[in-house]
Amino acid sequence: MAGFRALAREVRNPRNTIALRRTSLRKCLERFAPYGHRATWHHLCARTGLAPDDRAPDPELLIAALEELEEARELWLAYEVEFAGRRRREKHDGIRQPSAVDDWHRNTWGGCDIVPCASPTLFPSARLAEVLRRMITAMESGPGDACPVCSQERIEWRTDLERYPLAGPVCTDCGIVVPVPVLTTDALAAARRYAYAARYATV
Repeated sequence: MAGFRALAREVRNPRNTIALRRTSLRKCLERFAPYGHRATWHHLCARTGLAPDDRAPDPELLIAALEELEEARELWLAYEVEFAGRRRREKHDGIRQPSAVDDWHRNTWGGCDIVPCASPTLFPSARLAEVLRRMITAMESGPGDACPVCSQERIEWRTDLERYPLAGPVCTDCGIVVPVPVLTTDALAAARRYAYAARYATV
């Protein structure tokens, strides 16, 4: 099975057919997809001007999408190295109890669903690397009252999510599933009240 870098070379290879280059880019998302496969694909298409179903896209658009994906992946790989080093130091110092950051990181190992989106068509507008940077900062800074990606407070507790986690707070503005540890108790309570009010407003 080809790795991310080998697939990236196939995307860049001008001797390949455009269909193969597009397929290789989609396969890159099987190795690294911060929002989940479908949402990351839609994000890259929206950012670069690719049509999601275009089987013969402009090669320059494919390269632009790949470069954004690579930028985010490099940031994430650097974070994973830093994270592993910190955990080794903590274990050496006798700190064995995993933190909220450890729990979050364990569920994002490999670079998929780092910042999952509840819907494949609603996602943050910023570059992938910037979104990851904001999320990492939030996870290491402690709980807050707003979405760590877009800073909005319109968060709704959802129980119908398709992938892990199956339930959790979702930002109604940028669409991410917000990790519980980055929200205060008051923010989580407000998310549940928001969901309750929205549910019964339609009855």
